[in-house]
Amino acid sequence: MTNWAFFEGGIVPIDQAKISITNHTLHYGTGCFGGIRGYWNAGQEQLYIFRLADHYARFLHSAHLLFSEIGMDNPALVATTLELLRKESWRENIYIRPIAYKDEGVFRVWLHDARDKVAIFSQPTGSYLPDDKSLSVCVSSWRRVDDTAMPARGKVNGTYVNSALAKSEAMLAGFDEAILLNQDGHVSEATAANFMMVRDGSLVTPPITANLLEGIVRKSLVELARDRLGLGIEERNIDRSELYMADEVFFCGTGVQMAAVGTIDHRTIGDGGRGPVTRDLGEIFHRVLTGEEPDYRHWVTPVYG
Repeated sequence: MTNWAFFEGGIVPIDQAKISITNHTLHYGTGCFGGIRGYWNAGQEQLYIFRLADHYARFLHSAHLLFSEIGMDNPALVATTLELLRKESWRENIYIRPIAYKDEGVFRVWLHDARDKVAIFSQPTGSYLPDDKSLSVCVSSWRRVDDTAMPARGKVNGTYVNSALAKSEAMLAGFDEAILLNQDGHVSEATAANFMMVRDGSLVTPPITANLLEGIVRKSLVELARDRLGLGIEERNIDRSELYMADEVFFCGTGVQMAAVGTIDHRTIGDGGRGPVTRDLGEIFHRVLTGEEPDYRHWVTPVYG
């Protein structure tokens, strides 16, 4: 149970962290957020936060897109988050949610010259998508929001209406998840995760110019696949029909972590299970997240001690 939040410049009981119904971000989606994971290593009695400073770098970039002046730099956000987590004393896997919002009245649509504020809270969490099976996926009828209309590279609140529409469409049609194409008809990402596939021994992923979020897990897995598994990396446009020819497909991200895809549009991918690259890469990644890979300890921040 979440007990504390960083709110209005200090750590307060979670039930005191409330905003008014006149809040600008509530009405117009003019905020941004981060998603950060922490992993409990019972053997080490340690909670590790994955790429904390990198997540806050992206958070600050998202705020910059919205003309948000939040008054905290990266080291301050990191220090505040660690203080909050120590006060919660978590001994399990957690999710951390920082949010920047505009605490203004309703009758202004513009972004600049607003009262920008930051709140942070954390809570225990499991898997965003089922991790005990391969996913059934469809290509959405909704297109991924274009960077000329919304800043696709930022984790901007309002952008996630696009994700929510595609996710509900997929679930109501009996699928677990959806893949969104960009305005050019190329694969962009899932509703809240980046896309990767294995084809002919290479790891293939769309370029960041395909209107996808610049995923921190995505970047990390590319490095692990190249350096630890020796895979070739192709960052290029992917057509819809190529999806059906993939040897393996998986989603990745802070929330989803790594989730294998078994079918796309009722077509089986590989043998329909968790392929060998997805499995091996997932095992390495799990060790990294829990502080068990010495070469990648710089990617995790210990909370205690």
